Amino acid sequence: MIHLTERAVTAVRALAQERAEPGQHLRVFIRAGGCSGLEYGMGFAEPEKEDHLLEQDGLKVLVDPKSLERLQGCEIDFDDGLSGKGFEIRNPNAESTCGCGKSFA
Repeated sequence: MIHLTERAVTAVRALAQERAEPGQHLRVFIRAGGCSGLEYGMGFAEPEKEDHLLEQDGLKVLVDPKSLERLQGCEIDFDDGLSGKGFEIRNPNAESTCGCGKSFA
């Protein structure tokens, strides 16, 4: 299960109003890259056949099966404080993370 904090849900809803097309939902995924080997990605997309569809507070989140394995139990938060505006993913499956928090191993 992936958990979004209240701040993250609010931020995603605001972004969806600005950027998402009808029928698109938040997609959270992992891809090769970053300074630690893997990096997180987020965007709006239409569901694909193999996607897992998660729902929280009326917000639908799409995750492909491979990404879900590595994201199981993570928490997504949104920080708009002095350290910079953006999403933060706290992943208990990460063996190590880089300083920016956007990539992991």
